[in-house]
Amino acid sequence: MREVVESAPTLTVVGGPLVRPALSTREVEVLLAWLAAESKEDAAAHLFISASTVSTHISRIRTKYSAVSRPVPTKAHLLARALQDGYTTLDVW
Repeated sequence: MREVVESAPTLTVVGGPLVRPALSTREVEVLLAWLAAESKEDAAAHLFISASTVSTHISRIRTKYSAVSRPVPTKAHLLARALQDGYTTLDVW
């Protein structure tokens, strides 16, 4: 997973670079597990943590994206951002 996070491409959009939030390796791991799961409970079971901990990580991830003016109000938005920021690829899904 570390290779994916560290090798993510530099992003640019019209008007300047696209700023990536500073997600920790664990936040990326929880995000990807949650995106792949049917529920937070399923993601939690896969990671051997509580559903509450998954919720806390997702909340912090949303806050970090909002702080760089890239809000993620839905799970679909989070998937799009994970793809844009190089945390995952379409081949995985």
